[in-house]
Amino acid sequence: MTTDTVRTAIFPVAGLGTRFLPATKATPKELLPVIDAPLIQFAIDEARDAGVERMVFVSHPSKSAIERHVRADHDLIATLHARGKSEIAQNLHAAALDEDEHEVEFVMQHEPLGLGHAVLCARSHVLPGPVAVILPDDLILSEPGCLSEMIDAYVASSAGHMVATMEVTPETVSRYGVLDPISQTGPLIHARGMVEKPAPEDAPSMNAVVGRYVLDGAIFDTLASQTPGAGGEIQLTDAIARDAARLGLAGFNFSGRRFDCGSKQGMLEATLAMASRHPDLSDVIASHRAGMALQVAAE
Repeated sequence: MTTDTVRTAIFPVAGLGTRFLPATKATPKELLPVIDAPLIQFAIDEARDAGVERMVFVSHPSKSAIERHVRADHDLIATLHARGKSEIAQNLHAAALDEDEHEVEFVMQHEPLGLGHAVLCARSHVLPGPVAVILPDDLILSEPGCLSEMIDAYVASSAGHMVATMEVTPETVSRYGVLDPISQTGPLIHARGMVEKPAPEDAPSMNAVVGRYVLDGAIFDTLASQTPGAGGEIQLTDAIARDAARLGLAGFNFSGRRFDCGSKQGMLEATLAMASRHPDLSDVIASHRAGMALQVAAE
């Protein structure tokens, strides 16, 4: 049983967001808003709520706006206060990472060499012990947050590596890395390994891996010797699978709802879900649904 605390979270944010062009030509995809909060903010808040001390952002030189969002803008906050917009200023201050409370590091991934390579780029910036990896494209809404749930389960398990999992259909399983399970106890799925994007007939299960990981610190040595996999990139799932027999691997079926915000459909679904919860916007959603119902009836 591991008792190490997860003190570091890695955010791979170097991708160019090609599926959202031209919107992402000048604006990083991680800053695209779900109502009024950018995707990266949900990921930061999830890590903050999980007690993470150091946040390492693996970015690209063309995406400097992410660092501007992450760090406090004291001049802007002062200007807002001076103009009588103190509530907005306080919200802006609360969203930013206070470096008196959290350590913030930025490291550049200059070439798109894969998720495994992005995680490896953070190696010299992580604190001792296991590390979390959060993919902001995967927005997971839950209370407590997915990472908090996973860390609690990780501390109580014997797994060296833990990955967030969800049930998918045979029609969609080929889009994911998939667990090869041995046994399941509650939300915890012990596995012998993973298969990357299998055909439905070859999938060992329907337990798909999504963008949350809690990984033993040994993952960096494994990644350093990892050969390129799918797409000629260093794949994180390949490295985790290599470690499975030695360190143990578990999937965790989280309780929240996941939105694939790397796709236009998932981003729209997330926006509608958040709007339906918003006291000022739920009426807009209800009115739209009523209008659509009338349109369908008229047809």
